[in-house]
Amino acid sequence: MESSRRVGLPPAYEDADIDALCQLIALMLDRLISINDRIPLSPESISRFHSASVPQISILEYLRRIVRFTNLEKTCLLLILYYIDQICAREPTFTISSLTVHRFIISAISLSSKSHCDAFCTNAHYARVGGLAPSELSRLERAFLAAIDWRLACTREVLHLYYVNLVAHSGGRFYILSDDNNEGGSANPTSAAAGTSGSPAAGTPGDTPGSSPVGMLQSPEDSIGVTAQSSSVSQGVMASPAVVPAAGPPPPIGGPGMSAPTASLEQNMAFAQFRQRARDDG
Repeated sequence: MESSRRVGLPPAYEDADIDALCQLIALMLDRLISINDRIPLSPESISRFHSASVPQISILEYLRRIVRFTNLEKTCLLLILYYIDQICAREPTFTISSLTVHRFIISAISLSSKSHCDAFCTNAHYARVGGLAPSELSRLERAFLAAIDWRLACTREVLHLYYVNLVAHSGGRFYILSDDNNEGGSANPTSAAAGTSGSPAAGTPGDTPGSSPVGMLQSPEDSIGVTAQSSSVSQGVMASPAVVPAAGPPPPIGGPGMSAPTASLEQNMAFAQFRQRARDDG
């Protein structure tokens, strides 16, 4: 993403450099939100995943921040795209846009780590890394689970298709090495679970995004450690959690050039109507 030189990647995503995966996913999400941001925001489309204004941290730097401070596994990165497709298929009014992408990412990472990994961070730590209050991350997780019907599991084969398609749609910046490591033997995907125009996560959606009037990148206060499970997640057997060291306390998201811009008139009107409707319903 940051160099014009083509980068060869191994056939298996488990062997790929994790920063290369971050770049591939950021490329895809940047293209996706460039399309979805053209859709007018309406009160009916607002969900808890919406920020009141666009966070001033790029998708790539946000992913790198999460990787740095959460010991993130590669499977969880690819699961972000799988979850986008699943939720967009179930929730036609939801789209990934510049207002929803950051809150969606940290929710997906938190839940995928808990459901697929032997070791994962506490919610307080994920919240600090993501720039949220712990209570808000918990609410995002509940909304996420309801939207995906608690179906967080995904096979390795499906994630491999996402990986192959990310490389194929990287604009030539990446290619998959053949088994003998010849550049000419790059993989050619036959099915596009993610990254194709027919997918909700990669093409123009059928409706507008949704979200909540809660600012995303608040400065968190606390840094907590990592919770570990020693047994197999795939078998559903969970041992008593143990605390292991985290990657270090992440700094708050902020600093020069990182403050949130003023929300547009359209956004303010949509959020005002959303709040009024919530009061009337209550």
